[in-house]
Amino acid sequence: MSGAGWFDRFETHDDRDGHDDRDGYDGRDGYDGYDGRAGEEARRHGSPSPGERPPGRRPPEDTGSGERESGPGGPDADGHGGPGGPGNDGRAGTGPGGHGGGAGDVQGGTGGDGPDPAPRIPTPRASVEDSGLPLPDLADLGDLAPVPLDLSHDVLKSLLGAWALAACSAAETAAVEEHLGGCGGCADEARRLREAVGLLHQPESLDLAPSLRTRVLEGCLSRRPPRIPVPDWAAPYDAETARLDALLQDFGDAEWHAPVRLRWFEADTATSRRTTVAGVIAHLLSVDGLIATALGLADPLAEVAGAADPGTLGPAGRTEAFWRASHFPPTRSVRGPWREQSHGLVRTVSFTGGHAGGLEVPYGDFALPLHDAMLDRAFECWVHAEDIAEAVDYPYQPPAPRHLNRMIDLAARLLPAVLAERRRAGLSEPGRRTPHLVPAGAPGRSLRLEIEGAAGGEWLIPLDSPAAVGSADLAVAHVALDGVEFCRLAAGHVSPEDAAVGQGGDRQAIRDVLYAAASLSRM
Repeated sequence: MSGAGWFDRFETHDDRDGHDDRDGYDGRDGYDGYDGRAGEEARRHGSPSPGERPPGRRPPEDTGSGERESGPGGPDADGHGGPGGPGNDGRAGTGPGGHGGGAGDVQGGTGGDGPDPAPRIPTPRASVEDSGLPLPDLADLGDLAPVPLDLSHDVLKSLLGAWALAACSAAETAAVEEHLGGCGGCADEARRLREAVGLLHQPESLDLAPSLRTRVLEGCLSRRPPRIPVPDWAAPYDAETARLDALLQDFGDAEWHAPVRLRWFEADTATSRRTTVAGVIAHLLSVDGLIATALGLADPLAEVAGAADPGTLGPAGRTEAFWRASHFPPTRSVRGPWREQSHGLVRTVSFTGGHAGGLEVPYGDFALPLHDAMLDRAFECWVHAEDIAEAVDYPYQPPAPRHLNRMIDLAARLLPAVLAERRRAGLSEPGRRTPHLVPAGAPGRSLRLEIEGAAGGEWLIPLDSPAAVGSADLAVAHVALDGVEFCRLAAGHVSPEDAAVGQGGDRQAIRDVLYAAASLSRM
């Protein structure tokens, strides 16, 4: 087949489609019109380019199927492309930016430089404050109160639960409260619902419970018991030294030099001594040395100049010797030796397996068994920790109830001996019914000491002899007071006259016991 015959067939095909090839297509140049080169030529001559819409004509809308509506040059009624519009390429039968039907399977030229359509997304509005215009007056806004609601009785009754939980809107709350003023049945129901809300969730403090540490340690030890347990009578000392060390942990220089006044009773007279927080820790270090010496550990007063025999000194003498030996007032450096010594005491008594509890610990003019001495030091540690906390204005809680009960029990067991000592010193008189001491082991006059609180209990205190046995049948007086109050009385922080005591019976016996409890205190 020759090239001319093939070209004639192509022209005949175009004539059958109704295209005029004089302006739109002349063989090879027809493809140039498709790729845009013919459009540039047309612009230079002032005519629209192929596919360019004439000025003023609106582009056809998109039908949503990927094709645009038919225009001039679009598909006619029988499905063939109609005559092309201005700028059509004549072969494809495309309209202005549209798609010709007929045999034209080549897309028309792109549209020309017409005006862009308006954007569909509006721009953000500027704030009133940024416009420079004055803000409207509140009076011009009218009443800002919620619009009253006109609700039926059933609707208002259904809102009572939400109202009790404070979950209603302002308008609903106003409507419900107005209704409650005139409906007694709903008012009673609302009151019951409000009371029930209080049972749903009790308010909790954000502060940690004081017993949290003890409960956590107990839970840990119950799951894995220690290989070498701490004896029960040494546990209070271990706990109180740990609590005091935690209090001292974040102290600065100002806190270490804060003034502290030590208070105790001596010869029925309140006595005090001024020192610092560091001086209190030095006092605890020197007195704890009594137990350290009894256990064969290093004595902190061993190198103190002028102390010929530290073992013969009592608590006050050891403290004065330690303070005198310090060339400068004690500082934070005393905390390390004190904590190391307390760890050593607990570790040593634990290694003994609790069998050394009967070891005598000399206190100068008297002695205590080791298990009582450890309780005594735990009591002193707590009392002086409260002195320190008061000096730095920090709250401090009492010991755990089971530890506090052991301390109270020690004081109650020491009271008969103190009563006998006071009687020998002429500070108290024997009972009128028993002018002489009763035989050892025999029941005698007694005072029933009732301690209230979680650490409380009852003790029968013999009044006539330290070796006598307390008897409920021979009780002549009854004293009741709180456990912490009793400990403060025994520490000399509360005078017998000022102690909050409930009492009944022999007033002289009550006075003797209260003053004997205050006489347990020392520096």
